[in-house]
Amino acid sequence: MLYQEFARIGKSLSSPKRLEILDLLSQSPKSVEGLAKNTGMNVANVSQHLQTLYNARLVNYKKQGNFVIYELADSAVSEFMSALHSLSEKQLVQVQHIKKEFLNNHFKMEGLSLSALKKRMENGDVLLLDVRPKEEYEEAHIPGAVSIPIEELEEKLSSLPSNCDVVAYCRGPYCLMSVEAVELLKTKGINAFRLEKSVQDWQEFVKQED
Repeated sequence: MLYQEFARIGKSLSSPKRLEILDLLSQSPKSVEGLAKNTGMNVANVSQHLQTLYNARLVNYKKQGNFVIYELADSAVSEFMSALHSLSEKQLVQVQHIKKEFLNNHFKMEGLSLSALKKRMENGDVLLLDVRPKEEYEEAHIPGAVSIPIEELEEKLSSLPSNCDVVAYCRGPYCLMSVEAVELLKTKGINAFRLEKSVQDWQEFVKQED
């Protein structure tokens, strides 16, 4: 009986799209329409996936005007997703290969560790850019980061200081918004780095330092 209940969680996570939805909700609450836009699904399919996740008690929802807003049911869900990413990367060669070849080798860009970022921010010689959507930045961000969503970056390049390096981050190692940002910055002659860690990774890093 107990393992049947455990299996409810496992069954709800058997869809790649539901895992993607949980990753998106770990950044900030989102409407059904917003999730449809982010995942490339139609509203009906997103709603079906959300219902499955809701039945497994992984998400909650509330109404705001004409919109239904979904959020993670508990911070433990975000922690579980982070553990799932780590386990998959450790145990599955395919995940390691995708990360190495697609994110690192293909884009040929330098990364920055959290400890190096912290030191450089304390020295004031780096600008940290959060290129996620505004609502995700407002929900949580790395202290000191400036919000410029990826779709606004090119038109706001002139507002960036020219006397320091730029570090861009987004939703974590499997998100390409920061990759696009660094590519754009480099084409404009700006010395840029990618932080592949997420806000949640930063929060855990700070806890460990305390």
